[in-house]
Amino acid sequence: MVDNFFTEDEIEKLIQTISKIDISKETVRRTTDVFAIRQFLKEAPHVTETLFNDRFNKIIAEIFGKEFFVVKSIYFDKPEKSNWFVSYHQDLTISVDKKLDISGFGPWTTKQNQYAVQPPIEILQDNFTVRIHLDNTNQDNGALQVIPKSHLKGIYKPETIDWTVEKENICCVNEGGIMFMKPLLLHSSGRTTNNNKRRVIHIEFSRSILPGNLNWSEYMKINFHSVSK
Repeated sequence: MVDNFFTEDEIEKLIQTISKIDISKETVRRTTDVFAIRQFLKEAPHVTETLFNDRFNKIIAEIFGKEFFVVKSIYFDKPEKSNWFVSYHQDLTISVDKKLDISGFGPWTTKQNQYAVQPPIEILQDNFTVRIHLDNTNQDNGALQVIPKSHLKGIYKPETIDWTVEKENICCVNEGGIMFMKPLLLHSSGRTTNNNKRRVIHIEFSRSILPGNLNWSEYMKINFHSVSK
């Protein structure tokens, strides 16, 4: 977690851009408990200039290298009175452009006309996620709860968690802060109890080229040219 990564002005600019998105599209899900925009960077292309600035590109290059590109993006808004919670799970699927019969890929699901599939574990182990926080987030408004180092244990069924061995960490992140995580990290999110919003931009990265004619549903190259070696 890195606090104070984006400035107040940058966060406000992101919020203003998000407020202008057409929420009638099928990529938008809106209930009393959650507001979500899938393929977020496609629906709000103007946010990329603010998000993928030199500081952001540099920290990605320093931690992971320059081979990575964007493969998925979601905007989450957990409203002030949300009762929505997510139990412990791993992010086991990737978003792709079509359904194909490819060895090692499956099972398949479709959500809002978007194909998702569980790939070989090597892809999941190599991918990473960045979460950009637009609000102060703590245990009272849905901060992620994680089991440290659980991503190193392969596919880890939540029902097999041994709480005599494992411990839980709450990832409190302030407005403008960012959080890096691996897809296989066991994580959950609690209900909101403090009447505060929790808005997060979730972006997934990979450097894997998919086999055959299978493609990532959201591919965006990152401009690392201005990042010093």
